[in-house]
Amino acid sequence: MNKNENYAVQVEHAVVRFNMASERIDNLKEYFVKLMKGELMFKEFLALQDVSFQVKKGEAWGIIGTNGSGKSTLLKLICGILKPFKGKVEICGSIAPLIELGAGFDGDLTARENIFLNGAVLGYNKYFMQKHFDEIVDFAELWNFLDMPIKNYSSGMAARLGFAIATMVRPDILICDEVLAVGDYAFQQKCERRMSEMRKQGTTLLYVSHSMDSVKSVCDHALWLDHGVVKMEGDVGLVGDAYMEMLR
Repeated sequence: MNKNENYAVQVEHAVVRFNMASERIDNLKEYFVKLMKGELMFKEFLALQDVSFQVKKGEAWGIIGTNGSGKSTLLKLICGILKPFKGKVEICGSIAPLIELGAGFDGDLTARENIFLNGAVLGYNKYFMQKHFDEIVDFAELWNFLDMPIKNYSSGMAARLGFAIATMVRPDILICDEVLAVGDYAFQQKCERRMSEMRKQGTTLLYVSHSMDSVKSVCDHALWLDHGVVKMEGDVGLVGDAYMEMLR
């Protein structure tokens, strides 16, 4: 693959393979006995099959498909969490991933403490986080709950805090995987406005949502995955309409 500076993301013939146990093993001892005897049996599962697409800098792509189609696997591949069994992935720029709700948070720490912890995970120092602290809490609307442990937060509150931290500065690439679905409608609209503002400033967006209205509102392109295979890609309106027609 020739790296092109005009593209934020280039995925070429990517295959992601998982090995799934073909028999049930009830305990760790049995697992190790079978492992030592070479009796463990696995079957191959291809989560992504020969996936290729390119995202130009500043574009917004909605990744759509039914549950189990490979959407989250593709995003984890792009983030570097997973490595391809075959194929290549090229990334140009910094990534702010919102893939798993509460990732980077410690449930026993307060929201105040987790802001600094999550910032450190994203590569920001303490001074930087102090400078942006009020901005983060204002956006998340959590001033009354700052000294409450994260484990006592609702999923919507945790999503608000995670989104506020990840988007406080403009990353080159923002990856958002269904985390906004747990928020209330007003906050979803607020997040969509921020994503639109970031796009105007040049941020590239990869966005997974089961809400086709949300995808069409935020994105200009779409990639439709079906059981790990690219079914269709291109204009978000055309791809979205074809996908909804299939669902009907």
